[in-house]
Amino acid sequence: MGESDLGNYESSRLHAEVEHEREVKEMLQDSVSDLRNTLADLERRLHSVEEEENEWRTRYETQLELNEQLEKQISVVRERLQTLRSDPSDRLASIRSYEEMSEDALRQRLKLLSSEKSGLQAQLMDFRMRIVQEGKAYQKVYEERRAYLAEIAKLSSTLNLSRKQQMAEARRTAAAPDKTAGKSTKQHSGAAKKGSVNNTPARSRLPRLKH
Repeated sequence: MGESDLGNYESSRLHAEVEHEREVKEMLQDSVSDLRNTLADLERRLHSVEEEENEWRTRYETQLELNEQLEKQISVVRERLQTLRSDPSDRLASIRSYEEMSEDALRQRLKLLSSEKSGLQAQLMDFRMRIVQEGKAYQKVYEERRAYLAEIAKLSSTLNLSRKQQMAEARRTAAAPDKTAGKSTKQHSGAAKKGSVNNTPARSRLPRLKH
């Protein structure tokens, strides 16, 4: 194989290596692009979940405040009833006030008190149920948020690995021409030295001229 053929072979091999590295680089770039798009989508979904989580947290805290107020109202009513039962004078005063009322007024009063009592009890039960339901909804949103964060962390790690691989491939591609050129130079230099060595004995075998 002559020097020209050797040079053509080295050039073809170098071109093939460069093309292979280019294809690998493009593949890595596509993978990185896909990962970035997926990561961006997850971050948008996480932002939406966080907004929903804040909304549920606000509703949950508001519900707790309403329940606390209702509990206070019920507590006041119970204390009032307990006072009426334990304080004879106060009870007699209430009785005297009722004695002054007509039978229809007493019935209306009793009906109103019973209605208020039933309403308060119904509200209390409803608020308790809503607290349980909204607590479950809040927990669900919280679990979804944790899942999104875990997925984002996983994708970020994969993206960083792909970037490192891409940089390594780029460095190897940049170093390949220098190595190939050095190898080719050494081969040409070796061939030249071999030719020089082979020519030296040939000159030594020539007959000496007689004077």
